[in-house]
Amino acid sequence: MVGYSNANTKIKELSKVKALVRYLQGKRKVVFFDLISGWSCPFANECLSKVHEIDGKRKIVDGPNTLFRCFSASQEVLFPNVYNKRMANFQAMKGAKTPDEMADILDANLPSNAGVVRIHVGGDMFSPNYFYAWMLMAIRNPTVLFYAYTKSLNYWIANLGKIPQNLILTASRGGRLDNLIDKHNLREAKVVFSQDEANALGLEIDHDDSHAADPSKKHQSFALLIHGVQPAGSEAGKAVKTLKGVGSYGKGNK
Repeated sequence: MVGYSNANTKIKELSKVKALVRYLQGKRKVVFFDLISGWSCPFANECLSKVHEIDGKRKIVDGPNTLFRCFSASQEVLFPNVYNKRMANFQAMKGAKTPDEMADILDANLPSNAGVVRIHVGGDMFSPNYFYAWMLMAIRNPTVLFYAYTKSLNYWIANLGKIPQNLILTASRGGRLDNLIDKHNLREAKVVFSQDEANALGLEIDHDDSHAADPSKKHQSFALLIHGVQPAGSEAGKAVKTLKGVGSYGKGNK
C-alpha cells in the first residue's frame, strides 16, 4: 500500500494560477507523492542528506559535498509519520518489478479527486523504471497534471521527445549531473540564499510552486529561496536566519 499526501495552504494557492484552473475544477485537489529523502536520490550532491538510525534515534547525516541540507530530510527526523509513509512508499516502489507494475500501484492509490500531483516533496526518480512509471501515470490520467523537480537528468534525457504534455519537469541544479542541464538546455530551478542572488542570476523566485507546475512556463528557469533547518553556523543557516521565514514551506512541503 502506498499513500499520497494533501498539499499545504501555500501549495493550494496553485488553484489561482490561470493555467491550472482546468485541472482543479469541481473541487479537485493538489496532492503529493513522496519517497524517503536521500536514499531515493541517486544523483543528489549539494543537498544530499539522509536520515540514519543511530543509537536507536533518527538523525540526519549530510553528504560530503552538502552546501544546504535537504528540507524534506529534516521533516523525516521531526515527524515519524512522515518518515514512515515515505519509507513505505519507497519500499513499495522498489518491490515492483516493472514500470507497469509500479504504475498500477500508483494508479490504484491515486485519490479520485486529484487534479494536480507533485511528484516528490521528498525523494527523486531513483531508477529508469520508476521514471517511466510516472510517464505511464501521466498517459493513463490525461486530465491530471503531474509535475516534478529532479536531479535524475539522465532518465529525463533518455526520454526526450516522449514526455507526456501533462508531465512538467524541472531540473534541480545541485546534483552530480548538472552538466546535462546546460548540454540539453533543460528548464532548471536553482536554490538561492537571497533575493539579490536571484536578481543577479536574472531568475524569478517561485514561492508557491506556480512556476514549477504551470505548463505555460515549462521552458522558463526559476529560483527557490533556501528554507528549512540548516546546520548551525553554515552559510545556508545564516541565510535562513536572515530571511526570517520568507520562502519557507510548512510541514509536508519542500
